[in-house]
Amino acid sequence: MNEPVRLAKRLIELISCSRREAELYITGGWVKVDGQVVEAPQFMVTEQIVELHPEANCLPVEPATLLFHQAATHEPDGICADTHWPEDRSGIHRLQQHFLHLTPCAPLERKASGLAVLTQDYRVSRKLFDDKMIEQEYIAEVSGEIIADGLKLLNHGLKFNGKALPAARVSWQNETRLRFALKGVIPGQIAAACQKVGLEMVSLKRIRIGRVNMAKLPAGQWRYLRIDEQF
Repeated sequence: MNEPVRLAKRLIELISCSRREAELYITGGWVKVDGQVVEAPQFMVTEQIVELHPEANCLPVEPATLLFHQAATHEPDGICADTHWPEDRSGIHRLQQHFLHLTPCAPLERKASGLAVLTQDYRVSRKLFDDKMIEQEYIAEVSGEIIADGLKLLNHGLKFNGKALPAARVSWQNETRLRFALKGVIPGQIAAACQKVGLEMVSLKRIRIGRVNMAKLPAGQWRYLRIDEQF
């Protein structure tokens, strides 16, 4: 029986590449062992069939950013291969390593649902943590009767925690839903604003951060941030 060897070494023997190229092929998800993708260069093989994808490249794996439609009662912990949106059009080759070391950015407030962002890219996390001028869009389901000039007050003229709130863009989406587009969002701000104009916020969903929309992404599923998308 053959002695076990590292997958990277076996691939070098098969295709006459360098050690660095072999590791990049493997970590890039281009190598199968007995028909299963293996992304670990140190994986030990003996007599298994090792195959390299015909369209493989040995480019370094870029850090990934994931967009997740988070339910109101769950943390963004449903990120796995099974919850990857089948209609993802990013063209990004899904890898197990994309699920590692993800940083939640612009976290949703408690009991809110909608667009959550998790990233491996320090440029994305830095932008979403530091740039308070990125506009976010929410849909608030409300009940009650709005006071006179209530919509005007929601757009400009209310205070939260003793401080005047910056101007926002607030409009009715239908009879029970208000659309809020605002910057520098503070947890609890929208619920408090609704209360001050005679409304009770029943639920809250974030549908956009900057120029990135949740669009048709189903609840509980995720997709990759496309290379043509920027917050």
